[in-house]
Amino acid sequence: MCIVICCLSVQLKAQQNNGRDSTRKIQELDEVVLSINKWEQKINEVPNKIVKVNFREVRLQNPQTAADLLGMTGQVYIQKSQLGGGSPMIRGFSTNRILIVVDGVRMNNAIYRSGNLQNVISVDPLATESAEVIFGPGSVIYGSDAIGGVMDFHSLQAAFSLDNKWRTKANALIRYSSANDERTAHIDFSAGNSKIAYLGSITYSDFDDLKMGKNGGESSYLRPRYAARIGNKDSVLINNDPRIQKFTGYSQLNVLQRLRFRPVEKLDLQYTFHYSGTGNTPRYDRLIETSGGTLSFAEWYYGPQLWRMHALQATHNRKNNFYHSARLVAAYQNYEESRHDRRLNNARIRNQVEQVKIFSANVDLNKLINETNELFYGVEYITNDVGSFANRININSGAIEPTVTRYPNNSDWSSYGVYSNFKSNIKQFTLNAGLRYNYTTVQTPFDTSLFRFPFTKAEIKKGAFTGNVGLVFRPSSTSRLNFNVATGFRVPNVDDLGKVFESAPGQLTVPNQDLKPEYAYNFDIGYAINISDKVNFDITAFYTILNDAIVRRTATFNSQDSVIYEGVKSRVFSLQNAAKAITYGVQAGIEVYFDKNFSWLVQGNWIEGKETDDTKDVDVPLRHAPPFYGNTHFKFNSKKIRIDLYVLWNGEISNKNLAPSEQAKTFIYATDKNGKPYSPSWYTLNIKTSYQWSNHLTITAGWENITNQRYRSYSSGIVSPGSNFIFSLRTTL
Repeated sequence: MCIVICCLSVQLKAQQNNGRDSTRKIQELDEVVLSINKWEQKINEVPNKIVKVNFREVRLQNPQTAADLLGMTGQVYIQKSQLGGGSPMIRGFSTNRILIVVDGVRMNNAIYRSGNLQNVISVDPLATESAEVIFGPGSVIYGSDAIGGVMDFHSLQAAFSLDNKWRTKANALIRYSSANDERTAHIDFSAGNSKIAYLGSITYSDFDDLKMGKNGGESSYLRPRYAARIGNKDSVLINNDPRIQKFTGYSQLNVLQRLRFRPVEKLDLQYTFHYSGTGNTPRYDRLIETSGGTLSFAEWYYGPQLWRMHALQATHNRKNNFYHSARLVAAYQNYEESRHDRRLNNARIRNQVEQVKIFSANVDLNKLINETNELFYGVEYITNDVGSFANRININSGAIEPTVTRYPNNSDWSSYGVYSNFKSNIKQFTLNAGLRYNYTTVQTPFDTSLFRFPFTKAEIKKGAFTGNVGLVFRPSSTSRLNFNVATGFRVPNVDDLGKVFESAPGQLTVPNQDLKPEYAYNFDIGYAINISDKVNFDITAFYTILNDAIVRRTATFNSQDSVIYEGVKSRVFSLQNAAKAITYGVQAGIEVYFDKNFSWLVQGNWIEGKETDDTKDVDVPLRHAPPFYGNTHFKFNSKKIRIDLYVLWNGEISNKNLAPSEQAKTFIYATDKNGKPYSPSWYTLNIKTSYQWSNHLTITAGWENITNQRYRSYSSGIVSPGSNFIFSLRTTL
């Protein structure tokens, strides 16, 4: 029997209204959201908890990446292994158990892993028009992977003019941050008449090595030494300033191009191109690993993370027997990532390159049955082709030799889905009910020439039903009560089925051809109320069960529990459906307006999670359940000036409450009085200001971590920034 320990999240969301305080309502009830069913829907008719990103707030906070953008919502926890990264955690789930969607196209691909993922940084926050986070399973609409939640991004739109005249608009921004010497430049330009519209956007960022704080924190967080190649020899050098995290800097370029054509009033055609590319990105947590009293690696970096997407969208709005609105989205994505590592005093560097080509097509329709009933339905097809390549190069002689690839080359992952969702408004009630059937195939051929696999291929062909039922009750115009029951699933992908990798020195993960899907069952209940148009309060409790959870466990390979891999005797592990995971919590909020200019905001999240450790037959902490965390804001808003003074804080995770996999990462955690790793509590004091100089120019400045605290967020490899000054100029023409 499971006992639910509710967790509290206090959320105060000050709406930036410039004197519109008389129109404030609970979570802006008249706003619409797109993420829940891909069509606009009033937020007070949605049974799920949804956070809509306030982009006026984004401009004040100046997040460097889309991961930082999600973190500023106060309800998505961000883990970072390196500066060029950011892995969101939602309700105790992360990576391949949460879904990223951009302009209606899912980014998750066949090599999304259970370890921390950095793919969300491919989204450009400066080219994003709106974003929403839907909490809990979204599998009815989105299919596999949407277990913990969905992050739905909508990029800048190309806008038609109201008449046939051409209208143009341009925005430009430059930004500097001192902690990592960030230099960012952005420009976007749009032009359109009543028939055709164009938008172009480009952002370039360059980051230097990140400097950590000075006060508090463990001395073990410092970077006292680093490896460098001098001549033909690896040397370990003294870091003149151990607060500078050597080899964390990287660069990134983002491009967005969008063309819209409206040949007739009811038809909207769009072509969108996304490009995101990073430079080489050092994997900081691996570069600080030690063995035998010295650094383990001379080099460990991700090669360029490249994401290119071409998308065609056609939207038709015309009442007929089948729909009132129909949308077709066809997309082609080309994704590439690579890993490059070389151990200290080893002349051979290992290079692993992964390429994924993704084609997807979605048809989504909605039908207004009558004034109170509406039907959403659609079909989906996705296919992923995975190429995986690897070699070793002697950096002295240039000699090249083959080595084991990370994934089976020429693997394939395909998904076919059909769904429907029904909504009915009956006076003060809104009922939502949905059902989806998904059929997925995975095929991975194995090359036995370099690694003696006991099989030459693995294959999965699985179907899955998923559904949800939600009810919203509005006892008055200023209050809302909602219930939601939903299921979700995740079919094993190529990463699960075919990966060979060294998860830690002496620990080798090998393929398991007997995997089956994970299934989640989620329960939500929430309440929200507005009191005298001065205080907003909302609370949501959730409980999620994940059955047949895919986790890493000890295994055998060719009947052996250990094998020689890359010259090292390694214990064999594999991914198995060996656990049951449970997460539970409460998300609540209160916002207080003292007058039209002053407001007070507090956010906090307390999430617990457990999973079964089959090796000991006991429940252990869930890896992606973050500590109790939150923030407190005091805000001033006038027509020209905005000021936000705020505190960010995290609670402690003791050693006994760390997941076993985290306990093993002694090199990134502090040490308690018993000499065991743990994650300490921390706080930062911050201030952000903006001044609208004119209708065309806005100046923004900020001082983060004013007291220069040294801290490392839970599970992160990199230490967070110390005292950081931010300055930006934004102009609109």
